[in-house]
Amino acid sequence: MTNTPSAPDATVPAEISAPVTAAELPALRRRIQAVLIASQILGGLGIAIGVALAAVLAKEVSGTEALSGLASTASVAGPALLAMPLASLMGSRGRRPGLVLAYLVGALGAGVVVLGAVVDNFPLLLAGLVGFGAGSSANLAARFAAADLAEPDRRGRAISTVVWATTIGAVLGPNVAAPAGESVAGLGIPAAAGPFVWAAGVFLVASAMVALLLRPDPLLTARALSGPEESEEAEGRSLRAGMRAVRESSRARLALVTVAVSHTAMVSIMSMTPVALSHHGAGIQLIGLVISGHIAGMYAFSPVMGWLSDRLGRLSVIGLAVGLLSVAALLAGTAGPSHGQTAAGLFVLGLGWSAGLVSGSALLTDSVPQAARAAVQGLSDFIMNTAAGVGGLAAGLIVSQAGYGPLNLVAACLLLPMAALAVRGAVRRV
Repeated sequence: MTNTPSAPDATVPAEISAPVTAAELPALRRRIQAVLIASQILGGLGIAIGVALAAVLAKEVSGTEALSGLASTASVAGPALLAMPLASLMGSRGRRPGLVLAYLVGALGAGVVVLGAVVDNFPLLLAGLVGFGAGSSANLAARFAAADLAEPDRRGRAISTVVWATTIGAVLGPNVAAPAGESVAGLGIPAAAGPFVWAAGVFLVASAMVALLLRPDPLLTARALSGPEESEEAEGRSLRAGMRAVRESSRARLALVTVAVSHTAMVSIMSMTPVALSHHGAGIQLIGLVISGHIAGMYAFSPVMGWLSDRLGRLSVIGLAVGLLSVAALLAGTAGPSHGQTAAGLFVLGLGWSAGLVSGSALLTDSVPQAARAAVQGLSDFIMNTAAGVGGLAAGLIVSQAGYGPLNLVAACLLLPMAALAVRGAVRRV
């Protein structure tokens, strides 16, 4: 890696036009990572506060369980719709403007959710959930921002460290859902909508932190350090160039499938677990604890997944993800009235998601040229959230017609193409 391009690109902001030496790079990496970690904690808190009761709120407003799965669908539709515009913005302007925009849209969406609940308007509620879900676009994009300046053999750990930071806010979020609901008592706001009031405030704080402190921009800095040929290659950063890079790399395609399938299986099962638990007598407090355990599985062990991904290879951890997600579907799908077994299944489900997201994200970054990475990463988030949105919609219909057990069976079947591609990739390497 060269220390600095011989002449700064005219499209690179002045904030990184000053040379960054090899001696300064480690400190810069630590500072950028610290800001990303802090924003992840806040972002994770904002997302988890709302998502814990989203399906319950949707059921209350719509009046039917069959439509409760639309809460999850709307929440993942937000990042799906924002993914490509966000990738285009980041590709041309850097990570910071994109992250700030995503948090602001999330805050606005949370406000619309509250309004929809107050006026008892289900379409308005869903529109708000679409915007609210955009807040998770920032948390998803932050994992790639962590990899921008990371050394190639430490990308898995860089990604996983930022993913891990979400643990603090994400585990706390469901457990403050009840106090958040109580805080709006007497204001004419339904208790299940209270968490979204808090989420809006948290997203606003996160956006301000990123806007003020994520300097210099990690993506633009990485391009500048790559040399004139990278920093000047605007055409190579287009969405079309990103799609071309994926077509030309079988490993990039495997990475996209891994991230999309892992996320879809997780969202489909997790989104309907509160409804299944309520059928067996679980209250809001117990549901919050189960979801907290699930989120702990998603984030708390991500550094382990990153370390394994760097040491054992991306394909090995993708195989681990297939195994964990399969076990999770078996545990949750056969739990019945056993709240403990459901909780165990949801925890393992989180572990499987973590393994798939970290290894898939690292493999994707490894497999495409630096200039095309932002576009490819945006394409990845678009695909994973679109697939998960369809999965969330189907999950509500499956549970209402067949039950929670069959839903887990369908989720397990989704893993087959991911496993087949991973085996094919491993055979090609032998």
